[in-house]
Amino acid sequence: MLKLEAVHAAYGNIRALRGISLSVERGEIVTMIGANGAGKTTTLKTILGVLRARQGRILFEEERIDGLPPHQVVQRGIASSPEGRRIFPRMTVLENLELGAFARTDAANVRRDTEWVLELFPRLRERLGQKGGTLSGGEQQMLAIGRALMARPRVLLLDEPSMGLSPILVQTIFSIIRDINREGTAILVVEQNARMALSVAHRGYVIQTGEIVLEGAARDLMTNEEVRKAYLGT
Repeated sequence: MLKLEAVHAAYGNIRALRGISLSVERGEIVTMIGANGAGKTTTLKTILGVLRARQGRILFEEERIDGLPPHQVVQRGIASSPEGRRIFPRMTVLENLELGAFARTDAANVRRDTEWVLELFPRLRERLGQKGGTLSGGEQQMLAIGRALMARPRVLLLDEPSMGLSPILVQTIFSIIRDINREGTAILVVEQNARMALSVAHRGYVIQTGEIVLEGAARDLMTNEEVRKAYLGT
């Protein structure tokens, strides 16, 4: 569904991505792991069009999307839950969810999808009229993912969904990620909690200083000695 072919990106004169190639197939959960500053978030920003690719191609369902503005990327079927959640703190939970559907015109289906999101995250149903900024960190993460789902993406990008959460909430979030995937949404998840990410993913990529240095089935990466030493703490 999603393919990056030798993608380069930069912030001014600082090269951030150096020929990244990866793919996400229909029905997959794919993870990208790596240290801080390795290029994980930059990869997602480049897919979304927030940062323009300087070289290479990005294809979604066989059509190029590099060069499109972010709102058109979302309209094509890719949505993101960003690092740090980036919810609208002065707006209610319901208003945040409604904003996730800003590009849609099918009002009846939006109402149905709101109900689906609230079934995935029952805690949000209890707080529909509450301001986003008053939610706990875990609830804000649920809201950020729910807002992205309101765009009805075929590929969902998740940037550090476990950041700042307690171990119990991390388990909850990743269990919901599995549920979303079972509903048919392909997922690309960027995560520093490599063990948790690899435990739910089908395949994975290891990125270092803007380059993919290792890729394979998630279960194989879990047992790879280099990955275990660098990212799993064993």
